[in-house]
Amino acid sequence: MAEAAVLSAGARLGRTWRLTAILVLGFASGLPLALTGQAMQAWLTVDGIDLATIGFFGLVGIPYTFKFLWAPLMDRFEPPFLGRRRGWLVLTQLALGGLLWLMSGLSPATAPQLFALAALAVAFLAASQDVVVDAYRTDLLPEAERGLGASVHVFAYRLAMILSGGISLIWAGQWQSWPRVYAVMAAIMVGCAAFSLLAVPRVSSANKPLASDPKKELLGFAAMLAGVVAGYVVARQALVVLGLNPDDANKWVQLLFVLAEIAAALPLAWWCSRKAGFETLNQSLASYFAQSGAGAFLLLIVLYKLGDAFAGSLTTPFLIKGMGFLQEEVGIANKVIGIWLTILGAFIGGLIMTRLALYRSLLFFGVLQLVSNFGFYLLALLGKGAWGAVMVPAFDWGIVSLHTPASLDWLLLTVIAGENISGGMGTVAFVALLMGLCNHRFSATHYALLSAFAAVGRIYVSPLSGVLSESIGWPAFFLFSIVVAVPGVFMVWWMRRPLQALGAPASAGAADD
Repeated sequence: MAEAAVLSAGARLGRTWRLTAILVLGFASGLPLALTGQAMQAWLTVDGIDLATIGFFGLVGIPYTFKFLWAPLMDRFEPPFLGRRRGWLVLTQLALGGLLWLMSGLSPATAPQLFALAALAVAFLAASQDVVVDAYRTDLLPEAERGLGASVHVFAYRLAMILSGGISLIWAGQWQSWPRVYAVMAAIMVGCAAFSLLAVPRVSSANKPLASDPKKELLGFAAMLAGVVAGYVVARQALVVLGLNPDDANKWVQLLFVLAEIAAALPLAWWCSRKAGFETLNQSLASYFAQSGAGAFLLLIVLYKLGDAFAGSLTTPFLIKGMGFLQEEVGIANKVIGIWLTILGAFIGGLIMTRLALYRSLLFFGVLQLVSNFGFYLLALLGKGAWGAVMVPAFDWGIVSLHTPASLDWLLLTVIAGENISGGMGTVAFVALLMGLCNHRFSATHYALLSAFAAVGRIYVSPLSGVLSESIGWPAFFLFSIVVAVPGVFMVWWMRRPLQALGAPASAGAADD
């Protein structure tokens, strides 16, 4: 009995340690996202950058959609002394801290190109950190803990976004300084690197990909990069031959160039990597596509969050410039309160998933996400103050204070509640789907591939959203976001059999293991 009690206590301690590591790493993973997304959009908006250009700035997130191309190197190579997963965690987090500090010294109004390059570098490192965090979580958690682990990850990820995407707006308004905000975020990332170095548990390297010639791996990666450059040049020159000008003032023409360049770069990069013998990438992709329905699952992953991506792509400029809310009001309502509601939705989703199969969860949550987009349409149609407002008095919470009272619009709060609760529920099911599709031997590359496809909507709709919202107006734009959410729900229903085979609710015994 005593021995059994000791073993049980050891099992509980081990699970607590694992989930604590997932918590901190989820926070580190979520912190940079808003700093190249919604927080950066707020900085650009208050600096007077036009809406269409802000939309194009969304393309700095492109590394999130291409990260599976260099993920094999993070599966194949191991930094010295620290281990494969922990080594990449420390390196990417320290580099992120340094680049955020550099970004804090730049101005988007006076040096937009240099600012965009710095933001692109931050996104590249953030995507690289996501690769190893996702792989680490997949390697660390046993199957029985994946649902709970997904909830903990989403909780921590959203908690970080409260800081970088919500409290940062309050600080920016209070300090009148976005550079100071980014400097603080840089220091926090260095703290995350210290935790990764000293406290995260090691994971086994038994599932490391087959050994291959390191020089050939690096040559394959270089060939892949050459393919990216070649695709960019070929697509650009083809459009020029057709009489189009990349510097045309027409934003639709600029958008066509960007999308054509990306569409040509990806297949050429894959072809070059195959010819050069980039074996870790080739083996890992081959192992994924050997699964039944692999292509259909990728399409589902792209479509499932597409409606949410359109509705949320320019939320901050919409609320600040379109609706006339203050930065502090947006920070409190859309980011602080909203993200706490997302966390609530994630926990509700996690509880529901212990009783519902993966298929039913995805279908139910997908319908809720679609319906929630009607709220933004109503807000754009009725305008600020349609349902009245509640006053928020001045407060001082130490590191966060608001000395000028702000009003929070009831309609805004209702819209934010619906969108964030449903989005949090959908994200938990989505993360569980991605983990279920991974092969542990290539977990970094597989999860990077799947999550990269998941980011396609969030990244590539941004320039289209900027141009489209300027062309048709906000109410029609949000109606469009509802329409594009329908195919994702249909795909879940259409793939109900493979989804039912992929995941089922955990039993009570498994949940308590």
